[in-house]
Amino acid sequence: TNIELEDLSVSQIASMMNMSHSSLYRKIKALTDLTTNELIRKVRMKSAEQLLLTGKYTINEIMYRVGMNSAGHFRQSFKEEFGVTPTEYLQKLKE
Repeated sequence: TNIELEDLSVSQIASMMNMSHSSLYRKIKALTDLTTNELIRKVRMKSAEQLLLTGKYTINEIMYRVGMNSAGHFRQSFKEEFGVTPTEYLQKLKE
């Protein structure tokens, strides 16, 4: 089954894996040392980075494509993952 990144959620993953939320949490935590939500956010940010690198989309378009609706939250999550905001990331690429 293909999961759309915009729709990615703990409930959807748990359902697809036929696991309870708590079982899924324990399994992901054991494998990655991340919570389920942290893992989802990491996947979204890695996807956002790849979309940024294509140069085809604006930052707002990328934010929506990876399933985030708040520019502030997207910017904060990106900065936590990569150490810079999406705009700063693009500026560094141009240097």
